[in-house]
Amino acid sequence: MTDTPYPYGTPDHPRLAVRGEAHLEIDPETARVGITVSARGRDRRAALDDLTRRNTTVLELARTYGQAVEKLETGTFSITPELAQRGRDEKIRAYHGRVHITAVLNDFTALGEFTTRIADLDMTRIDGPWWALRPDSPAHGEARRQAVREAVQRAREYADAVGARLVALVELADLGAENAAPAMPAAPGGYGRTRGFAGAAAEPAPALDLEPQRQTVHAQVNARFIMTPPTL
Repeated sequence: MTDTPYPYGTPDHPRLAVRGEAHLEIDPETARVGITVSARGRDRRAALDDLTRRNTTVLELARTYGQAVEKLETGTFSITPELAQRGRDEKIRAYHGRVHITAVLNDFTALGEFTTRIADLDMTRIDGPWWALRPDSPAHGEARRQAVREAVQRAREYADAVGARLVALVELADLGAENAAPAMPAAPGGYGRTRGFAGAAAEPAPALDLEPQRQTVHAQVNARFIMTPPTL
């Protein structure tokens, strides 16, 4: 059937507009943790040496987990002088160093042990985990398909209510394309911990039991149909 030029259809070619929605709860595929390595020294070189050593320890520990850590990235690095509070001279009291590292894990059985071992290191803070689905996860496609099926079913029910039937689909629009909104990240879970300088060697901390946070996948679609004239 040829589409009518009128945006809302005509008595002979009525248009029907509906929205289809889908909401799925899916187990996460990755967990991201943020790691901050710190050092403090009375001179720049001492702070830098301590920071380098602790950063190397974190990276080497992360690499022992093999494929379980699918991404390991270094973010910002800084060495900041701390000025003495008294006196007019720019006298430096100490230097503070920091390195930020991001680790993404796909093996949640190793996640609890990994986070605990990292948190047990000197002057090292860990934040997270932040659970997520991959951008190419099949869950996104399934949600979109369910949204389209829901739109077709809803349109059929509306048409049936007035004694009509669907004839053609004239428009299918993703709501993200019409009114884009930034995706909201999942709420962070887990914990953050910073350990100070260690004295005598201690027993390794037990692995933390972390329960994955299920992810909600949303899909919405606008659909417009032409239907047969209703029986009123």
